[in-house]
Amino acid sequence: MAARKDSRLKTQHREAIKTSMIINRLTDHIDGEVEMSATQVSAGLGLLRKVLPDLKAMEHSGDPDNPVGVLPFEFVQPKPEASGEG
Repeated sequence: MAARKDSRLKTQHREAIKTSMIINRLTDHIDGEVEMSATQVSAGLGLLRKVLPDLKAMEHSGDPDNPVGVLPFEFVQPKPEASGEG
């Protein structure tokens, strides 16, 4: 069982390293440190879209007849600590 977990972690680490390598390469290109063709840039961006989530604006909507309830809460000020002097 431990071998499976260890293998999965290694795979996740490898994927993270590959992703960071793509990001570093594209960043170096942007900074002018590395020359890349348009094809290479497109391929790098395509690979990033495969491994990183696309952060799009999302609209959360629901059923107006059955709204999601929110629990009421109130802010409570902490009481000052007693100084112990007396």
